[in-house]
Amino acid sequence: MNIEEALKTEYAYMAGEYDVAVVGAGHAGCEAAYSCAKLGLRTILFTLYLDSIANLPCNPSVGGTAKGQLVREIDALGGIMGKVADECCIQMRMLNRSKGPAVYSPRAQMDRNRYSAVMKSRLEKVVNLDIRQAHITDLLTDDTDGIRVCGVMTESKAVYSAKAVVICSGTYMESRTIRGEVVALSGPDGLPRSVGLSASLASKGIPILRFKTGTPVRVNSGKIDFDVMTRQDGETDVPPFSFDNEMNGITVPQDQVPCWSVWTTDETREIISSNMDRSPLYSGVITGIGPRYCPSIEDKFMRFKDKNRHQIFVEPMGRETNEMYLQGFSTSLPEEVQIRMVRSLPGLQNAMIQRSAYAIEYDLVEPLSLKPTLESKVVEGLFTAGQINGSSGYEEAAAQGIVAGINAALKIKGEDPMILDRSQAYIGVLIDDLVTKGTSEPYRMMTSRAEYRLFLRQDNADMRLTPTGHRVGLIDNERFERFENKKNSIASEKERLRNTYIAPTEELRVILEEAGTTLPPSGISLAELLKRPQVSYELIAPVDKNRQPLPIDVTRAVETDLKYEGYLKLEQEKIEKFAQLERRLLPEDTDYEQIKGLRLEARQKLNAIKPLNIGQASRISGVSPADISVLLVYTEMIRRKDKDE
Repeated sequence: MNIEEALKTEYAYMAGEYDVAVVGAGHAGCEAAYSCAKLGLRTILFTLYLDSIANLPCNPSVGGTAKGQLVREIDALGGIMGKVADECCIQMRMLNRSKGPAVYSPRAQMDRNRYSAVMKSRLEKVVNLDIRQAHITDLLTDDTDGIRVCGVMTESKAVYSAKAVVICSGTYMESRTIRGEVVALSGPDGLPRSVGLSASLASKGIPILRFKTGTPVRVNSGKIDFDVMTRQDGETDVPPFSFDNEMNGITVPQDQVPCWSVWTTDETREIISSNMDRSPLYSGVITGIGPRYCPSIEDKFMRFKDKNRHQIFVEPMGRETNEMYLQGFSTSLPEEVQIRMVRSLPGLQNAMIQRSAYAIEYDLVEPLSLKPTLESKVVEGLFTAGQINGSSGYEEAAAQGIVAGINAALKIKGEDPMILDRSQAYIGVLIDDLVTKGTSEPYRMMTSRAEYRLFLRQDNADMRLTPTGHRVGLIDNERFERFENKKNSIASEKERLRNTYIAPTEELRVILEEAGTTLPPSGISLAELLKRPQVSYELIAPVDKNRQPLPIDVTRAVETDLKYEGYLKLEQEKIEKFAQLERRLLPEDTDYEQIKGLRLEARQKLNAIKPLNIGQASRISGVSPADISVLLVYTEMIRRKDKDE
């Protein structure tokens, strides 16, 4: 149905004309709409409920292992999540400190209601962006010359034209929530669900899947005995998510709210075991595929029978509410069973549940039907981002949202797309995994998925991506100038340390021995000294007589770069080899059935996914090294043929 046909529908009317329509105002939708509007395009953002913009329906936190890297990358590109998270943070920690800088991951507990309110306020002030509460039921397309988007239509028959559409429906598309035998047709937190849009997408030939996820109970802190729990305080030396805030000296809150942890008991196990016949996961009520890396508590006990107990984190929902979130205690068991389960935990014997846990099933798009730009291969001008693409998590959604928004804008402007590869960003790993490998369960970002994680650190996301954000237009000249100054300061300080030598003095001996290392036999550069595991930038300050004061973000970068210089050099060599395969482009119209030497499975997979280059082809399941050798010969033949012509 195109716009002309839509307007013939009873009660239909033309409501507006836009460059980009973004459907869904979760974390993906907010980033997509923000980036499109900031890039000068007239944008409209649709949400089912205005007061749930950027809702945190599951854990009210931002960041975490690998996810913290995503948030900093979003900020480095010019996105909004990091700044809002910094403003609404009530506790901040740096995870994986014992494992080294490659996997350091910032994580912040959010004031849930404030995060949503601040995001809404920020978006309402963005020039070129309109926000509308409406239920989108139809994707409108022009089928004159292939299938191309031309707009959307709401449940109330309002028609909006658009040159590009970004759908960020989260877990709302044809969703239903499940608690034991009770099934409700609703979205998260009892909010309205999306009805009709999934069928509209399917009618265009877009493949639809169905997944499941869930969320734990919320309890009132007034009836919790915290004395029997383990207290977990925040850390005040963690940098903010936003590099802009870091450069401007804005720090994380000093008055942070504590979190707590407990372990399940034998009683918890017994309650769950005796009620497994009422679990929708095992009774067949739930048909969607759930996340392997974030299972429900009943699934944990069933799958990990060797573990007698599981850790549960009791986390605040905000400064002005008594609600506490039980992280790790997701369940779809009936409400009366949930009450007994919660009260079996230490300190929660008298707990009052304020919101019951539930599982939620929802429709999504098969991510293999997407290009690396997150544009659909089926419908031109249609982009999707977030959980509709099979991912799980706010940060994964926001990362896709900014990529989809930027690419929608660049497409309308007639400019080259922005594609981040696996060596540039965790965002590149995330999107490449989804569009190349697909996923059979809600996809969660982990540091182990990134081959070049020593290079893709949270502290250097600005060095990696700010130039890209500036090139596409999301990073303004003022911020880019501050970035360039920081970059130059890091380079200058590293050079100074390499050229500053120190003799093996008594003062140095005392400093090094107290740190657990030995005095060098002769003069040594400060840069070489810093490479020792026991030595830090601050430790050698007393013997670095000519040191000038520098911002902490600069000194952190200097120390990390020098300390891991050898490893980074090896990583760079691997990245260059990777880049060679990424540069071997495959024509989009290649018919792999005609390439002799490819195995049948490889031909089928390659024709279905249409990889952009040899590197992407090598990561497709079912494409062997032998098939890659055939493709290398094929691309060389094309190169020689083009050269001869």
